[in-house]
Amino acid sequence: MEVMYWLIPVAILLLAVAIAAFIWAVKNDQYSDLESPAYKILFDDDSPQSEKSPHSDSQSVDSSNSHKDD
Repeated sequence: MEVMYWLIPVAILLLAVAIAAFIWAVKNDQYSDLESPAYKILFDDDSPQSEKSPHSDSQSVDSSNSHKDD
């Protein structure tokens, strides 16, 4: 029974933190557009995933691809 004396305030504190996080998210427009992120996966992304590092050699062969394309 003594555990209830600290368990209830801890639960109330966690609830207050969750409510504060939700209010912060709503005020910062985290829920403003719920539709378009779901549609982003349907479109091709033509941009490169990562830029080549300036130190990479253009003649180097990829380890997963052992033949050269002519």
